[in-house]
Amino acid sequence: MTPSDAPRGRWSDLDRPPLNATALRRALLRPGGLWTSLDVVERTGSTNSDLVAADGPEGAVLVAEEQSAGRGRLDRTWSAPPRSGLFLSVRLTPGPGVPADRWGWLPLLAGVATATALARVAGVDTALKWPNDLLVTVGDEERKTGGILAERTGDSVVVGIGLNVTLRADELPVPTAGSLALAGAELLDRDTILRAVLRSLEEWYGTWRAAGGDPAASRLQEAYAAGCATLGRTVRAELPGGTDLVGEAVAVDGDGRLVLATADGVQEPVGAGDIVHLRSAAS
Repeated sequence: MTPSDAPRGRWSDLDRPPLNATALRRALLRPGGLWTSLDVVERTGSTNSDLVAADGPEGAVLVAEEQSAGRGRLDRTWSAPPRSGLFLSVRLTPGPGVPADRWGWLPLLAGVATATALARVAGVDTALKWPNDLLVTVGDEERKTGGILAERTGDSVVVGIGLNVTLRADELPVPTAGSLALAGAELLDRDTILRAVLRSLEEWYGTWRAAGGDPAASRLQEAYAAGCATLGRTVRAELPGGTDLVGEAVAVDGDGRLVLATADGVQEPVGAGDIVHLRSAAS
């Protein structure tokens, strides 16, 4: 059997060691904490689909070393080589203290938490593209290195986070993709990054929930706006039915919608569920 014919195993790519589930549980699961379980699987179709189907308690975390049917918003696909990134989903149950109309902030909260964690441990300036993308700079270009997908199930929301960590240039699925490695991250250890992301998510979620989901009182709205690369740019929102709305992105409102100032002087809010694509108007 030649090396190229050998079956791929846990140690087939020594630059991409497997996650240490035992150490992660020891670091993250604690009495009174948000995270109640943490499982790492070698391969699955979609961690979000699995966690939605499991219907378990709040604080469940599912991480996959590889996803064969990873999904983004509007069922767009997300694929990457085994152990080249972090592919995880968490179950959050805001409870009666947070009105359901504020649950739409959870994917934006996950973006803020992830970007905060990456700045802390990897030294990477991560920007947020409304509504659910994570951007890094590779060379002089903004590239998508991560995405977030939130799905409501009963009284819970399953939030999925996909993040390219060590993806190499020849492995990029599209030219506009990026990774922490290509952005010059100071640290690429996935265990450390995962711990930081989950701790940051627990912190932001706790603050937001304690404020009754109020994005202003929890400072989530302020933090999202500060990190949002979309604001200040002229964009084209492609809407269902083939219509477009063009305007300068001037704010993210209290409902998490992007407010566009159009050429005729009208400010139009658009929700994440209202758009098919959001692009630069120049493109």
